[in-house]
Amino acid sequence: FLTVNIIDRFLARENVVRKKLQLAGVTAMLLACKYEEVSVPVVEDLILICDRAYTRADILEMERRIVNTLNFNMSVPTPYCFMRRFLKAAQSEKKLELLSFFMIELSLV
Repeated sequence: FLTVNIIDRFLARENVVRKKLQLAGVTAMLLACKYEEVSVPVVEDLILICDRAYTRADILEMERRIVNTLNFNMSVPTPYCFMRRFLKAAQSEKKLELLSFFMIELSLV
């Protein structure tokens, strides 16, 4: 959810050529992982995911560009955070939780 949010906010402010769109997406995923996850993927793994279309320097430069464009503001409320809190307050069943998370994942598209 944070990855999609970072991509949306970055593309709303910056024009990115189609050739670099995958680079922006992979870099947004790296930033989201650095912010939320315990173990961060290695940049070399992201290069392999991109089928070696970009270099380490490309990814780090795009990371700098995204962070500067967003003014280092990575902390945003996502639908996942709201849904988690709502379901906890509603004391919901597991089936409802699974359906709710499925529905908000569909909304990412």
